[in-house]
Order: sequence, then structure tokens, then C-alpha cells
Amino acid sequence: MATATKSRPKKAKDSVTEFTWSGKNKQGKPIKGELRGSSALEVKAQLRKQGVQPLRVAKKPKPLFQRQAKITPADIAVITRQLATMLSAGVPVVTAMEMVARGHEKPTMRILLQTILAEIQSGTPVSQALRPHRRYFDDLYCDLIAAGEQSGTLDKVYDRVATYKEKAEALKSKIKKAMFYPAAVVTVAIGVTLILLLFVVPQFESIFSDFGAELPFFTQLVIGLSRFLQSSWYYFFGIIVVLIWAFVRTHRNSAKFRNRVDAGVLKLPAIGPILHKAAIAKFSRTLATTFAAGVPLVEGLYASAGASGNAVYRDAVFKVKEEVIAGLQMNVAMRTVPVFPDMVIQMVMIGEESGSLDDMLNKVANIYEMEVDDAVDGLSTLIEPMLMVVLGVLVGGLVIAMYLPIFQLGNVVG
Repeated sequence: MATATKSRPKKAKDSVTEFTWSGKNKQGKPIKGELRGSSALEVKAQLRKQGVQPLRVAKKPKPLFQRQAKITPADIAVITRQLATMLSAGVPVVTAMEMVARGHEKPTMRILLQTILAEIQSGTPVSQALRPHRRYFDDLYCDLIAAGEQSGTLDKVYDRVATYKEKAEALKSKIKKAMFYPAAVVTVAIGVTLILLLFVVPQFESIFSDFGAELPFFTQLVIGLSRFLQSSWYYFFGIIVVLIWAFVRTHRNSAKFRNRVDAGVLKLPAIGPILHKAAIAKFSRTLATTFAAGVPLVEGLYASAGASGNAVYRDAVFKVKEEVIAGLQMNVAMRTVPVFPDMVIQMVMIGEESGSLDDMLNKVANIYEMEVDDAVDGLSTLIEPMLMVVLGVLVGGLVIAMYLPIFQLGNVVG
């Protein structure tokens, strides 16, 4: 069992720093390199243990315009798996945290872990040391770790949390991929159209001006659109920027607007079914993880509601939670909301009756994660010919508009 062992408290300021060093090896030959340590004295001690006589140790200079690397959810998933592996091998949590902090390549992550480590070394439970850093370790993460500490199974809970974070990041990546393809089609189509209207159509317009004849309506329409963009392109792009800014601001500040957007995206063709399956997978995976960690079902439902990632499913799970509090079985409560398929409800019912709810929920999550994966692959296969069709219609339409007068002129001459 991995528990937090007390040792001499370290100051939070003792963070790991990059040092450059030069010295001589056992044969007296000059060598140099880089090493991490909390001080120059520690680095010298490490070098002497390696049989190196240090001559010069100095902090590695930072670039003038260095940007601090941000800590991403994927980074949290990686360090969680590292900690889970070490704890499962019997390494004390303080030693495991120290090893992960020392070996991480991002300075921001090393500082974060050193801060948490200092709290743990002073006697603070791991879950309490994580809670001040909610930006990286949310309430669900901290609650699961707290459950592991209380039950004395911190190593097993860390393994479950690591699996949960890895699955969540993989699912998030699939959803981003699904959203990327339609956005790519629209962006490429708009870009090609703007290039043709701004640079190609004006060349044809100068040729048509010498004809002295009335142009076809389709050609006049395209030329008029080209003139508008040339004279008012800044208005066009300004409107787009304002609309994007207004959408982002409203989405950030209005819960009602966010709920409407969440409901709307579920109705989108091709994308909507993927988001439905992803929400069910997130809900099932989160509830399975919390239940297996010993978190009460009601609290697990509360956590999984927020983790579903969509307001429609969040509100549905909240309603299920209220029905469970009132005394209904979870599978019966799930039938009162219209978002869960019969297969999911039946597997939950089997899990409740057999006492293996967490296993059944994990199986549901696996099924829907595979369906999301298949749907994303199918969407990417569908998008490629769709992209060709959209670009063909746009480019072909503009080309026809430009060549119609030339065709008519050929008929007149003929």
C-alpha cells in the first residue's frame, strides 16, 4: 500500500533548475554537459558520484524571448500514469512525486510538482495538496485520490485515475478530429472562392469590358460580388471578426447560450451522432471510475454529469441523480430521460442486479468509444469526396460564369 510518508519539510522555493557544467573524468579528460538540480552544490555532488571532477557549474541561461510551456491535460494524464506505475511498484508517494518532478521536461510542470511535493512532505494529504491547483486537478480528480487515501488503496485508485485520464484524452482527440474535417472543408472552400473573386475574376472583367455587349446574368452576378469584395473586403472581414468575437464572448458569459449551443450541435448531421456517443462514453467512464474508487453513487452521478461535456446530458444526469436520491434504481431513473439508449439502460440494470455496475459501465464506455472511433474514421473517408465536390462546384461555377460570355461570343461569330 502506497501512503504519504512524512519526512523533513522542504521549502517550496527549492525547485529543480537546469545547470551547465564542465569538469574532468577519471582519465583527466575535459568533459561538459547539462544536469538538473536544486542547487549548484547538489549538481556537484551528483557529478562526484559519477566520477567527474567538477570545475565549473552554472545555471543554464534562459533565452531572451522564452515562452513558458503550458501544462496541458495530456501532461496531467502522463504524470498520473507515471505516479500510478511507481505507486503500484511500492515506491512511496513522496519519492514518486520527487522522481516525476525531477525528470519532467517542462519547467512549469516541475515547479507545480515541487510545490505539491512540499505540501505533502509537510504532512498534508495528497488530495488536499492537489486541491489548490484546480486548473490542473479538478474536483473529480481530487475526490478520487481522497477516496483512495481513505480506503488505503491509493496505488489502485491512481491506476484507475490514470486509465480514466488516458481514455478521456483519447476520446477528446477523436472528437477534435471529427470537428476538424468539416471546418477544414468550409475553410478551404471559402479561401478558394475569395482568391478567385479577388484576383481571377477582375482579370476577366477587364477583358469583358471591350466586348461592348450585355453579359449573362450569372456573369454579372459574379462580377458584382467580386467588385463588392474588392471595395469592401475590410467590412466583410470585420463582420466575420465581430461575429466570432460576439459568439465567443456570449458563449463564455451566458449559461443559457452555452446550453442552446450544446443542444444545437447534437442535432448537426454527421457530427451530432458522434457527440451523442462521446457524451455517453464520458458519462459511463466517469461513473465507473468513481464507483470503483468507492465514491457513493449519488456523488458519482454528480461528477459524471459535469464530465459528460454537454449540457443536455448534464441536465439529464442531474435528473437521474434526483430520482436515485428519491429511491429509484438507477436504470429506472435513466428511463425517465430521453437521452440514454435502451442498450445502455439494460447494461446498467444488469450491473445493478449482479453487483458489478462499474464493470458494466466500463463496457458501455468501451463500446461507445469504439463507435466514436469508427464514426470519425467514416467521417474522414466521407469528407474527402465531399471536399472535392464542394470545391468542384465553387470553382466550376466561377469558371462557367467567366466563360459564358466567351461561349456566347463564339456562337455569334459562328
